[in-house]
Amino acid sequence: MAIKTISFNRQALHDYHILEKYEAGIALTGTEIKSVRAGKVNLRESYAKVDGYQIWLQNAHIAHYDQGNRFNHDPIRPRRLLLHKDEIRKLKQEVEKKGLTIVPLQLYIKGRIAKVELGLAKGKKEYDKRESISRRDVERDIERELAGRARGR
Repeated sequence: MAIKTISFNRQALHDYHILEKYEAGIALTGTEIKSVRAGKVNLRESYAKVDGYQIWLQNAHIAHYDQGNRFNHDPIRPRRLLLHKDEIRKLKQEVEKKGLTIVPLQLYIKGRIAKVELGLAKGKKEYDKRESISRRDVERDIERELAGRARGR
């Protein structure tokens, strides 16, 4: 089954330690799915919120569909995420007990269905962010060095 990534939330990987990942369906209207297929999605400031036995995606921006009419959707409306009851119950317990948060990591189309990859996350401290940046820079330098040696420099 082909997977086409529409939007990736790099800010979440910078701000949080991802402890677990979940795949959830997302309930969209007609103009929303058309806009998603066109790639007009931003997950940067979004998060998921558990409300009873439902989970909602908040602050995800799906732009207006260009050929939409007066029935076009609200770009930042809450959208229902589709998970099993057991998964929702587990996420709710983790958020309440440990003070974790649920962030969307990416939105993609799997087959013909839009899916969201959620991450159960713990916030990083400022020094953790600096450490991640320095580690990434070191890895980049090593890759450059190895690529240079492979070319015969």
